[in-house]
Amino acid sequence: MKLHREGKGTLAVVFLALLLINSLVQWATDMAWLEFTVLGLSVVVYAIVVQFFRNPTRTITINPKGMLCPADGKVVVIQEVFEDEILKDKCIQMSIFMSPFNVHVNRYPLGGKVTDAIHHPGKFLVAWHPKSSTLNERTTVAVENENWGKVVFRQIAGAVARRIVMYAKPGDMAAQGSEFGFIKFGSRVDLFLPLDSDIKVKEGDVVGVREKSKSLDVVERAIAQPNSVQEWLSFNEATLEGTMVSVPTREQITENIKEQLIVELYSK
Repeated sequence: MKLHREGKGTLAVVFLALLLINSLVQWATDMAWLEFTVLGLSVVVYAIVVQFFRNPTRTITINPKGMLCPADGKVVVIQEVFEDEILKDKCIQMSIFMSPFNVHVNRYPLGGKVTDAIHHPGKFLVAWHPKSSTLNERTTVAVENENWGKVVFRQIAGAVARRIVMYAKPGDMAAQGSEFGFIKFGSRVDLFLPLDSDIKVKEGDVVGVREKSKSLDVVERAIAQPNSVQEWLSFNEATLEGTMVSVPTREQITENIKEQLIVELYSK
């Protein structure tokens, strides 16, 4: 297994710390079961740290008109926002949460010229906190090319991830899929896309209730409620299928949805 260069120092420190702990346990007690327990736990801890710094070989298919995801992890936010640091315009924000078990190499989502590479010191709030993108330690990188214009992406530290490594420098020529940074032990990467980016859920998509779920009480109660169909949907009550007529704005979604709880759930 190939390990990332950022892990060399951390792995050495963890190894020495575990070695010291095991030596102290063997010196302080004659209980064999305790010694083997501590040794076993040490092996598990070291294995977790080793896998965190793994750097698997990736085959990158270059697509000048496409955009790669800059990080492994789970997409927890897709929303329209105003990016006020560099773009100073409305755009689509996509946030990828990286757990300690994801690969933490961050890659350029597109090729082009690096116009901005800025480090901001800050706090270490949990990655799903609504203020983490503005209050936490973070980096902001902008790359510009002829197909996408200027695209901004941001590394954000979290409560566990307390070291961001950024390799990007203004003036660099970025290659799509090459490394621009690394975040140690979790956190988040935000990608800010043009408003006209291709969103996979589009007008005209049909979503239906599975056959075995049509008789569920929760489905029947939802259908029986007055004004249960949103204005941006058309609904066929006979087939229990809905068609997206238009992409809704947040104001058009009338359900009592607490977005922060959703982000927190998918960040676990």
